[in-house]
Amino acid sequence: MASIGNFLRRSLRRAGRRDGKDGASAAEKTPPQVPQGKMGERSSAFYSAGQFFFEYLVVVSLKKMSDGHYEPKITYQFPKRENLLKGQKEEEERLLQAIPLFCFPDGNNWVPVTEFTSETFSFVLTNVDGSRKIGYCRRLLPSGRGVRLPEVFCIISCLGCFGLFSKILDEVEKRRQISMAVIYPFMQGLRESPFPAPGKTVTIKSFIPDSGTELIELTRPVDAHLEHVEFQALLQRLSPHLILHIFASAMLERRLIFLAEELSVLSQCIHAVAALLYPFTWAHTYIPVVPECLLDTVCCPTPFMVGIQMRHLERVLEQPMEEALIVDLCEGKIIRAVGDEEEILPRKLQNEMLVSLNRHNNNNNVHTLEQVNAVVSEAFVDFFVRLVGHYASHIKWGRSGSGSFQERAFCKAIASKSCRRFVKKFVKTNMFSLFIEEAEKSRIPQEAYFQQKIIEYHEQKKHQRDS
Repeated sequence: MASIGNFLRRSLRRAGRRDGKDGASAAEKTPPQVPQGKMGERSSAFYSAGQFFFEYLVVVSLKKMSDGHYEPKITYQFPKRENLLKGQKEEEERLLQAIPLFCFPDGNNWVPVTEFTSETFSFVLTNVDGSRKIGYCRRLLPSGRGVRLPEVFCIISCLGCFGLFSKILDEVEKRRQISMAVIYPFMQGLRESPFPAPGKTVTIKSFIPDSGTELIELTRPVDAHLEHVEFQALLQRLSPHLILHIFASAMLERRLIFLAEELSVLSQCIHAVAALLYPFTWAHTYIPVVPECLLDTVCCPTPFMVGIQMRHLERVLEQPMEEALIVDLCEGKIIRAVGDEEEILPRKLQNEMLVSLNRHNNNNNVHTLEQVNAVVSEAFVDFFVRLVGHYASHIKWGRSGSGSFQERAFCKAIASKSCRRFVKKFVKTNMFSLFIEEAEKSRIPQEAYFQQKIIEYHEQKKHQRDS
């Protein structure tokens, strides 16, 4: 167990430094000594069409140990990979060792039960090269009589699409109630199907005994940058005012700890906070659900965004950690703060976002999850458009085709003093550096939706001037 923990502490970390710059927030003097990440992950790894849906499906069950406690173990794996090179085999072994901890992050004090409400959550494993794998989990009680222990069906994929994989897990759970043997042909059909492009649908044929052949349609959202998020989960638990405090802290790459008892709440809310940063990507330690054996992650001196079950609150507060924002998702309040969260964002832009979020909260019309995602995302994307949307104008292109970002001129071009003051801090973060690093590689923008919003903003300003 200790060796697995050490591996996870080394590997559960993303992105790093650019040209030796300190990527930590202004309050942090020690630059994060982590591997170089890739800003292109959002586009290439998370949203590419044509890839396999998943790498593995594993079943994690609880096995009783000699001391009476239960330990999670993988009891089923599909597919079984053969003929791997030595390095690939070692990587697979480390991955398969880590998965059980995240499927049962709440310790080993379990007892057999007759009833258990199934729950869906996800976790992220990050390799030392910055690449990520997502575990989509459904924890359920297998069918049967008498007392039983829950088990977890976990799909490992490098593709981020929480809604789509939740539907896949629905199908897995339905088949589990019949027989494990019915799951295999469904997953085989899924593995043979290409991951669809945004807005497109793939149809899976699946035979179920006594029901015949079913056609299961899996559709990706049109807006690919919103397909791994449910902002409603965040809005149901936190006020718009507190959400902006969290957003501001995340923009300066501080340490953020989220507390809730339900694993689904932790994973949904942390994914939502990370998505508020679009078109930027959180570039540090990111663990939506921290296993009990890794609670000392909160002692890390570099930035992190982690979720911890509420039952561990006292242990967390006893840890010798540096300044952090601790958010209670159960009570909808901040337990511990740095103290300057209200003053971080430019006042005018902060008030406009607050008005937009409050307008949504006060609207009694029923909104679909897609509508909520669109409204919330637009408020934060508009913030970035107005704040840094002029970045492309300050990339100087050389004859070789590579660009060089002119940071000083970029900051100087901002008319508002409060916005300029904030941007001077923001440009020192890893998330901004990695974004610019990618932009310098090609004149073709990496984040199409963000570029579209920049164009719309400039056209709107031009129309206002001409009218």
